[in-house]
Amino acid sequence: GVYEGKSEVYEGDEDGSGAGYGVVTITITNGEITDCVYYTYEPDGTLKDENYGKQNGEVANRDFYNKAQRAVQACSRYAELLKTSGNIKDVDAISGATISYDEFTEAVANALLKAKQ
Repeated sequence: GVYEGKSEVYEGDEDGSGAGYGVVTITITNGEITDCVYYTYEPDGTLKDENYGKQNGEVANRDFYNKAQRAVQACSRYAELLKTSGNIKDVDAISGATISYDEFTEAVANALLKAKQ
């Protein structure tokens, strides 16, 4: 079956960066995780993509943009690691993307709860 899980909305760190939530879609076949897709969103529902970290469509702060993009890229890595290992305990946080990791683990837990029902 295919199961979706969502994390709670993270309010962001002291400067407000990282705010948002994660949504994971897991496919389970014969008791094994066979596919996983993970995306993160701004609190307003905007997908965090190649524009995440830009201000008014421009890269105003290169360091901030690079950090934001590391977090976006980590999402597909987390999904791939879960698909490969089949166990969330085998997926480690990626440096610079720990908020995305926390959202990922919470979303996966919620998806797996649905799968058990």
